[in-house]
Amino acid sequence: MERKLLIKGKVKEAYDLGDRLEFKFTDNISVFDKVIPSLIPFKGETLCREGVYWFERAAKMGIKSHFLEYQPPSGMLCKKVDIIQPAKITRQSNNYLIPLEFICRWYVAGSLYDRVKEGKVLAKDLGFPSGHTVTSGEQLPEPFIEVSTKLEKTDRLLNKSEALQIAGLTPQEYDDAREVVLKIDEDIGRSVASRGLIHVDGKKELAFDENRQIMVVDVYGTADEDRFWDRARHEQGEFVDLSKEYVRQYYRKTGYKDQLYSEREAGRADPPIPALPPEVIEETGRIYMKLFEMITGEKFKPASAK
Repeated sequence: MERKLLIKGKVKEAYDLGDRLEFKFTDNISVFDKVIPSLIPFKGETLCREGVYWFERAAKMGIKSHFLEYQPPSGMLCKKVDIIQPAKITRQSNNYLIPLEFICRWYVAGSLYDRVKEGKVLAKDLGFPSGHTVTSGEQLPEPFIEVSTKLEKTDRLLNKSEALQIAGLTPQEYDDAREVVLKIDEDIGRSVASRGLIHVDGKKELAFDENRQIMVVDVYGTADEDRFWDRARHEQGEFVDLSKEYVRQYYRKTGYKDQLYSEREAGRADPPIPALPPEVIEETGRIYMKLFEMITGEKFKPASAK
């Protein structure tokens, strides 16, 4: 069977197998939009198995997905859907990627807090009383779902009418899509809370199958795709993205992060990112294995060792 590379991302590759797709999760790691020239042992396997875990839970909840089969140690087979440019989508189209990303947020973090500080998002938009001062790390009174573009060069947030037009959705289909996203996210939040994690936010991608039924595609709920905080540290006022924070801190300590951002601000080329020392690689691998256990509740044992 011919195997054609479709997408080579920073940490994930997608191959076209004709009627199916194969995802391969690499051991690459990226921070500050830079791929580090070091491999993290078992990182790809932990992310892949986390993705499989959530797809299997979705199936038990009656939610369709494109997932077909786990391919140990770090691959999965999935149904293939068409990529149709928005201008050519009609309400009769089927088996296509819905060209939207659904972002579901449960806490104030990342770019959301930046927009709050800039006055672009108000307290009442988030479900708080008018006049409430929104703080970083604060739990939202209700889940805050936003929709952005998927196939454009730069993602941009959309209102409902724009989303309906771009994706060829009826108002009911749009509501159904939001309901699927919310149902999945509620399950993730409940699941990981019992294992000491807080599910902060995450993105979902959706598609229509051949019967124009909504299904979840790509992966979600992994240590790299979603934001997770340590519950105990959150209670002490710390809000850090667990998966890559250790590596980010390393580059902060070495001065590379300051150097990188200084060059970017000056409009110069990014300095090459140095490789990680062996002890940092080893500890980062341990962090990903520990996160796998906290996300799935399963003991991590490499697939090759089973």
